[in-house]
Amino acid sequence: MNALRSKTPRLCLPSLLSVSSLLWALACGSSHQSGEPAASPEAPAPEAPGDASSAEAAPTGSEAGRKVDVALQAKSGSSLSGNATLTETAEGVKVELTIEHALPGEHGAHVHETGDCSAPDGSSAGGHFNPSSHPHALPSGDPRHLGDLGNIEVGPDGTGKIEVVAPGANLKDGDPNSFVGKAIIVHEKKDDGGQPTGNAGGRIGCGEIKSS
Repeated sequence: MNALRSKTPRLCLPSLLSVSSLLWALACGSSHQSGEPAASPEAPAPEAPGDASSAEAAPTGSEAGRKVDVALQAKSGSSLSGNATLTETAEGVKVELTIEHALPGEHGAHVHETGDCSAPDGSSAGGHFNPSSHPHALPSGDPRHLGDLGNIEVGPDGTGKIEVVAPGANLKDGDPNSFVGKAIIVHEKKDDGGQPTGNAGGRIGCGEIKSS
């Protein structure tokens, strides 16, 4: 009886713990390997509005509306000074004309056909700019010369300003209706709308419209 007991195998508690630990480790490793796949890399973020590609798509200066600044010179012995800003719009060219040191009253203003203010009396600027050969008229008239801008009212302080749009005109280089390469003339008298040029008298101011 004692002999039989001595030959019966005995299980050691530390051995059971080691086996359990091994089985648990294998189970955890297998579960980890068969788990969900890793997330795919995130797609690159869209480029910011100010990047190079958007800069290429931005409208050019001419598409956005060209602008030209013009300085006026005194002519015919006057003391006139002033400036004009011409802006290309969907309707035509907007002309903002400001003058100083002029006699009070109304003075005719026109775009003339030649961008040359070298003559002392402004005659080098040629006649009114009229590419379509229309009759002369004030801005309220239609048809009229493309260069007809109407009258600028000068106050007792010698200053005056007008803002007028010339329909159909533009500021494109080489275009037959372009004001570029022409001149702005301010006259000594009022433009009364009469033929052929409004009876506005001599030229007291001239500004060359040059491509910027």
